[in-house]
Amino acid sequence: MFNNKAIKLKDIYNGHFKVKYRDIEMIKDPFDYLLYQMLVYEIKPDLIIEIGSNKGGSALYLSDLLDLIGNGEIHSIDLEDNIHPLVKSKTNIKNFFGGFENYDINITQNFEKIIIIDDGSHKYQDVLDALNKFSQIVSLGSYYIVEDGIITRLGLSKNFQGGPLKAIKDFLKNNDNFEIDRKYCDFFGNNTTFNVNGYLKRVK
Repeated sequence: MFNNKAIKLKDIYNGHFKVKYRDIEMIKDPFDYLLYQMLVYEIKPDLIIEIGSNKGGSALYLSDLLDLIGNGEIHSIDLEDNIHPLVKSKTNIKNFFGGFENYDINITQNFEKIIIIDDGSHKYQDVLDALNKFSQIVSLGSYYIVEDGIITRLGLSKNFQGGPLKAIKDFLKNNDNFEIDRKYCDFFGNNTTFNVNGYLKRVK
């Protein structure tokens, strides 16, 4: 991945921190920024649950994509309220605070097509705990997206207790309802995504 001298992974990584959507911090790399709009249009979810809100740029982007489809809402979860007022003004975004552990999954019972996106702490145990909690509500044929497995390729996994890739590996050992979807992971080439092996599709 990114072995061309003209394209340096660290440069892209540093740049993604500056990405904004409608002038609100979004912090997405260009590859997944594009893939998300394709995936959302493919699934046409009526609910996207986002773990990790930050200022709300990603939630706003996803909610605008749902507006184009004409249906759906966002549940964006974070520890504290740092949400931009523009994000709060969107009627199809609901913000939840106190962490993913305190989110009541029973409120999702009336939704038919659900996508989960984990852009939380990226720590191994947090990622695994979220997978075990939220994977059960992902609809058949839909996705649980684990973000930022790229930290392993950046040599940062020790800072995250092993990080997302370790959590994905351990989750899949005990759960055959999901598989890594190479369609999205390899869209631009083998794992040319910050969500390395992170596009998990529910297959049964």
